[in-house]
Amino acid sequence: MGAPVTMAQRAADDETHARLERATAALDPPFAVVDLAAYDANAADLARRALGKPLRVASKSLRCRALTRRVLARRGFAGVLAYTLPEALWLASDDIEDVVVGYPTADRAALRRLADDERLARRVTLMVDSVAHLDLLREAARPSAARPLRLCLELDASLRLFGDRLHIGARRSPVRSPATALALARAVADRPEFRLVGLMAYESQTAGVGDAPPGAPLRGLAVRATQRASVAELRERRAEAVAAVREVADLEFVNGGGTGSVERTAAEPAVTEIAAGSGLYGPVLFDGYRSFRPRPAAYFALPVVRRPAPDVATVLGGGWIASGPPGADRQPRPVFPPGLRLRGMEGAGEVQTPLLGRAAHRLRIGDRVWFRHAKAGELAEHVRTFHLVDGERVVAEAPTYRGEGHAFL
Repeated sequence: MGAPVTMAQRAADDETHARLERATAALDPPFAVVDLAAYDANAADLARRALGKPLRVASKSLRCRALTRRVLARRGFAGVLAYTLPEALWLASDDIEDVVVGYPTADRAALRRLADDERLARRVTLMVDSVAHLDLLREAARPSAARPLRLCLELDASLRLFGDRLHIGARRSPVRSPATALALARAVADRPEFRLVGLMAYESQTAGVGDAPPGAPLRGLAVRATQRASVAELRERRAEAVAAVREVADLEFVNGGGTGSVERTAAEPAVTEIAAGSGLYGPVLFDGYRSFRPRPAAYFALPVVRRPAPDVATVLGGGWIASGPPGADRQPRPVFPPGLRLRGMEGAGEVQTPLLGRAAHRLRIGDRVWFRHAKAGELAEHVRTFHLVDGERVVAEAPTYRGEGHAFL
């Protein structure tokens, strides 16, 4: 259950609902929209929170080249953090000159293409966290000292408590201490076919976990206490790791953070840039932060196709479930008209979603229900295009990755 809705918020929601309805009156659902005013306002807020440090756009949170270009054209944004190497090559083949692959790759064909293309090799940086990665890159890509591959070292950013018995945060890199970071940096330096240009550490426990979960004040207290401990621990360890790696590598960037931790990560002197993307769309999972609240910018609409009972309205489809630990917070949320909820026994279904609540009584066959996705870019995997809304008009259609024929992951 969320926080109480104020009269001002209710009025703003009613205005948004009416405006979206007018803008898309000629469209048949299902379809998805991005409200450009909200998108641009979120971009401005992210840049403000970054304290003058550049923001690298997390492409997995957008999955739409037109919207990526739109935000990169703004002051305060520079470069892309991609999620697969094929995606990075596609972006770098176009007009994006700085793409870091946020995760290690084992795609041999893509690696060969990268190593064989001087332009792509200048634009794309690969992620590594072990000597095994170096061995695979050498075997698959066969790079040379004349055209070295650009590498970024990932440092583990999770919080470990009670002698490592309690692990809080994503399980990513095995490189945790400054000493292990230095050892890997030296291993890269010993191989002239590679060049270490960056270091990244993603603190998921602060960047992706809301510190004010709706309806759960005690959990919020625990989250805030954990995040304070994590921020303090990582600030010191990250700075030491960066200093150690700089002994053997001339780092171009040190990347950290995410939408939920922008200002805290930006305050660290060792960090030179912040990664962010989800805050541009403002999905449901980012409603639970005290220090900021992105404006919802991405919505999708589904048609009412059944009325199985007076208090039930059933829409077509809807089972667009977000990744992560299975739970109610991973389901899409019906937002317009207000007063709808999912049925606990069914949830959001593959081909139909029954909705309950006071608004269900008034819905008719053919009416629309508007939803927000729990996560950001995953919405783009379900539609071929975003209808871009400016005020009360659809001003353009922006193809998603799916709409451009790509399903990278």
